[in-house]
Amino acid sequence: MARPAWLSSLTQHGSKPPYLLRCRSSDAFIIGTVALAVFTDMFLYAMIVPVIPFAIQSRSHIPPGKVQYWVSVLIAIYAAALLAFSPICGFLADRSASRRSPLLIGLFALMGATVLLNVGSSIGVLVVGRVLQGTSAAVVWVVGLALLADTVPQERLAQAMGYVGLGMSVGILIGPLLGGVVFDRAGYNAVFGMAYALVGLDIVLRLLLVEKKVARRWEPGAGGRERATADEGAQSPGDIEEAASPASRSEEKADPSSAIPVPDPEKGTSTTPERAQPAEHPNARTEPPKKRRLRNRLPPVLSLLYSRRLLAALFGSIIQAAIMTAFDSVLTIHVAATFHWTSTGAALLFLPVVIPSFLAPLFGWLADRIGGRYPASIGFLLACPPLVCLRYIDSNTLNDKVLICVLLALVGLTLSLTFPPFMAEISAVVEAKERKMLANGEPGYGKGGAYAQAYGLFNVAFAAGCVVGPLLAGFIAQEQGWATMAWVLGLLSAVTAVPTFLWMGGWMFGKGEEGV
Repeated sequence: MARPAWLSSLTQHGSKPPYLLRCRSSDAFIIGTVALAVFTDMFLYAMIVPVIPFAIQSRSHIPPGKVQYWVSVLIAIYAAALLAFSPICGFLADRSASRRSPLLIGLFALMGATVLLNVGSSIGVLVVGRVLQGTSAAVVWVVGLALLADTVPQERLAQAMGYVGLGMSVGILIGPLLGGVVFDRAGYNAVFGMAYALVGLDIVLRLLLVEKKVARRWEPGAGGRERATADEGAQSPGDIEEAASPASRSEEKADPSSAIPVPDPEKGTSTTPERAQPAEHPNARTEPPKKRRLRNRLPPVLSLLYSRRLLAALFGSIIQAAIMTAFDSVLTIHVAATFHWTSTGAALLFLPVVIPSFLAPLFGWLADRIGGRYPASIGFLLACPPLVCLRYIDSNTLNDKVLICVLLALVGLTLSLTFPPFMAEISAVVEAKERKMLANGEPGYGKGGAYAQAYGLFNVAFAAGCVVGPLLAGFIAQEQGWATMAWVLGLLSAVTAVPTFLWMGGWMFGKGEEGV
């Protein structure tokens, strides 16, 4: 039987591919690994939401009058750490030869956080645990989303981000459900038994993952692979990270046989910085270089902030995260006071919110087809009525119990429309800005690109929402009541629909990529 061409090529160069290379570097495996990493992070963040109000009274001896305060603070501390470390992770990730290594490093912080939250009883230890959780989340979100942007073409990215959004929604909403039930049935330590099992599975998948740029070295016709193999000698599967060194990557991108030309912006096609270097653009070879504008001479993370389109997406991300996390600090306490439910009942109330999130990949597919402007803006607009109507949940009746489930399901459904478009929009802005820079004869963002830094900004926005949401909802509910909190959240959602509609995908009344 004839040997496959790719296997013959490997044998010729004295290099064996890692086991199941094609599966481990496939789009589906990479998307699944990133989605699970996001799910794990959000599950561990959220599983103690219905547990903390009861646990800090029994374990940390917090007086009942201070429970709402410390619940809001512990939730916000996670988001503050996420906000602080996201730009740093983005800067380092765009200069790293590998996306997989930072993902593995993030697991150490996650494991440390889980152990501290499990064994710690004082507020100080719980605070440190939440800081480590936020640090791990910064790595997962920034590097994981940048890895997806490297892997999936822009025209399919919103659907891929839909699976990540599904992982986030399921984690953040099933976490409280399972956390409350297990805490009631088996106790505090059993809650963290689930966490250890999930982290173990996450470790296995992150170790198995092989990035596309690394797997390309074992594919036939990869221009940079033959030279890199000849220069560096044989590689074992354990050397897979070193195969993505900056020098070898620049050789690959310089090879005309493997480079893909920068597409015409008028045709709406997409590319990535790794496949579209400034030197490949026709204008860069035929026209004298123009003086770069100040905004394009700034570091990418600052240059991107000049984009009104990106600012609109970041603002929408802040409000979306704020609304979703607002319930973490108030819902358990409100239903305990109104319906006299335990942590199990409060945790089950998160179920109506999580079920609609299974439609996130479908909403992502829709955004890939028609653009993100209409799904995202309509989602925010339709979320306003059910949020405002939550103010009528104020008595221990069957009608109120049914009504709150219906309203929360509507909130989950409408906000699921917004998440995939925003995540795909971040990548689209980076590509549009780089195309514009290259068309003007300016260098782009370099071989490392700016995806990780762009998603670092997204992470900062998401983290800011996670800080604002629980604190805003918690303090308003404590000072002004549940009803006031409900209409404030509804108003925020309706207002956010305006900039989303005007700027998502570019200025509504402009042409092409105006506003980038």
